[in-house]
Amino acid sequence: MTVARVFFDEALLPDGWARDVAIDVDGAGAITDVRRDADPDGYERLAGVAVPGLPNLHSHAFQRAMAGLAERAGGAGRDSFWSWREIMYHFVERLEPEDCAAIAEQLYLEMAKQGYCRVAEFHYLHHGRDGQPYADRAEMSHAVVGAARRVGLAITHLPVLYAFGGFDRSALSSAQRRFANDADGVLQIVQAIRRAYQDDPDVRVGLAPHSLRAVSPELLGEAVAGLHQQDDSAPVHIHIAEQIKEVDDCLTHCGRRPVEHLYDFAQPDRRWCLIHATHITDREVEVIAKSGAVVGLCPTTEANLGDGIFPLRRFLDLDGVMGIGSDSHISVNPREELRWLEYGQRLIHQARNTVASEACPHVGARLYGASLTGGAQATGAPSGQLEPGHRADVVVLDPENPALYGKSGDTLIDAMIFATNDNPVKDVMVGGRWVIRDRSHPAETEIAERYRRTLKALLER
Repeated sequence: MTVARVFFDEALLPDGWARDVAIDVDGAGAITDVRRDADPDGYERLAGVAVPGLPNLHSHAFQRAMAGLAERAGGAGRDSFWSWREIMYHFVERLEPEDCAAIAEQLYLEMAKQGYCRVAEFHYLHHGRDGQPYADRAEMSHAVVGAARRVGLAITHLPVLYAFGGFDRSALSSAQRRFANDADGVLQIVQAIRRAYQDDPDVRVGLAPHSLRAVSPELLGEAVAGLHQQDDSAPVHIHIAEQIKEVDDCLTHCGRRPVEHLYDFAQPDRRWCLIHATHITDREVEVIAKSGAVVGLCPTTEANLGDGIFPLRRFLDLDGVMGIGSDSHISVNPREELRWLEYGQRLIHQARNTVASEACPHVGARLYGASLTGGAQATGAPSGQLEPGHRADVVVLDPENPALYGKSGDTLIDAMIFATNDNPVKDVMVGGRWVIRDRSHPAETEIAERYRRTLKALLER
């Protein structure tokens, strides 16, 4: 049964731009019909340009509340990802499930207002402050998934497997005790979330072995096999080769670089998403691209943490699959992520329009399209395209945004990414439901107030 009928003067369809586009959506939130050169009679007519909503393929929701708290030099020594991590660990010690829910609600509201329609939540905060599992081992996961559902954002929940403190399989530190799980423990969380939300088409569940330093090959294999017994198409995400120290430690203890080591024993395929993959060789770029695995890039976080820059131009030339995430949420703006993907390449190569291709000479349009494809693959959801069978995830761009005046087609996407200062997103539909209308969410006042109270209490603990 059709429950939503919307009409746009201009929309981005899989085969390009179209005029006078009518879209029908069923009660489950799936697109059932798309027609160009249509008649608007009987449809809700939206002012603005419709584009598919982006997936955010990498998020640690609780870190939104500590954004800005680590921008002060730590004193003696050089600040790095590893010193930032200690600040993060200290922050984690304070969090309760209700805190995580309030933070995630605020974050997911911000994501929706910026034009993200779904999020892959790489969730590693599992246990109580003493490191003991809650009576319901999935309590923290329920807090985060519940927040997404209350906001209206689609979510792919990725419970994290975290077992070791390093490549030497050392014990976790006291600061990491809230992350600890074995394969059975993390699969219990996966199963609990799958059962609880099995009737919601906008909740997907996968698994995230945290990193090769946090799991052994045997443990990773056991967990992934258990996941795919439950759901053979479930996504698997892993941090990899983010920092030079990580690469050096992997060489010392495993005799291989991280990407080499992973492909030696795990054989990632299209179900996998490799987060960051910053420090990789030309050969590793080829291996990832050939496997069909998605590379998850988070340029604002990677810049904030001093990670480095992924070799994107070569990867795209090899038809590699990529998507974007906001990770630590130092920024929650997909246009900034995409802008800095290209700017990073410009700074490395000292050239402009580096990721343009013969098939798509518009840099912004190429990055946006690639992120739709890779984000949908990494979240395990039929999204990223306005066509029948896909989720009705639609972003409406404001035609009154000055940066978009006089722009159309791929030039409009270029302008949206490289020239906007104000947010150009006006309306957002997720799974056939309007989540943002005229830049507003019906519960945003209550969400913001709950977040303010939570943050005040956290900073006083």
